[in-house]
Amino acid sequence: MLTAAKKEFIEFMMSADVLRFGDFTTKSGRKTPYFVNTGNYKTGMQNAKLGEFYAALVKETVGADFDAMFGPAYKGIPLATSVAGALARVYGIDKPFFFNRKEAKDHGEGGSIVGYKPVDGDRIVIIEDVITAGTAIRETMPVLQGCADVKVTDMFISVNRCEVGTTPGKTAVMEVGEEFGIRVHALVTVRDIREYLADKADYAHLLPLMDAYMEQYCVF
Repeated sequence: MLTAAKKEFIEFMMSADVLRFGDFTTKSGRKTPYFVNTGNYKTGMQNAKLGEFYAALVKETVGADFDAMFGPAYKGIPLATSVAGALARVYGIDKPFFFNRKEAKDHGEGGSIVGYKPVDGDRIVIIEDVITAGTAIRETMPVLQGCADVKVTDMFISVNRCEVGTTPGKTAVMEVGEEFGIRVHALVTVRDIREYLADKADYAHLLPLMDAYMEQYCVF
């Protein structure tokens, strides 16, 4: 169901040129009529507002019931930073955050983790942009498990594309849930985006393209 909050977030993504419509090919090689690029957030106000959208979802789903949040390099880094700030500022939930380097540093403190250092028993939530094929999360889990004996409980993303993963009949989000026991929460889904477009006469031409794409690649 397209709530007022979801509609606001979709329009926020569009205003920042993060949600775009056209002819795109995803990292997994699939042709898609829409694309989400969180790398296009580039102002202080956009960053602050984005953090508040995520923070509202974190507050609503897990509250303060976690120990730290992790932002996978690279797009997860500014995301986790802005969400941590918004959680503290808006809800008084002050949690540490950390992220990884792609290349381990061999000087100074060394290592590949920046920020909070996890300890055994920590409950970690991941802040990410989207899940398409689940590749990034499979790269992220060994990084987290290499830090300490942590439990990754939840993951927060901007858009659930609802695309089939490596297993027929299952989305990448379903696979992540089954493989790692992680609950994935999205601010919006591809269905929400499609519902939003259906309300706008200017986007009528996109509906058949969205429907064809969803029929070919999506699982609901």
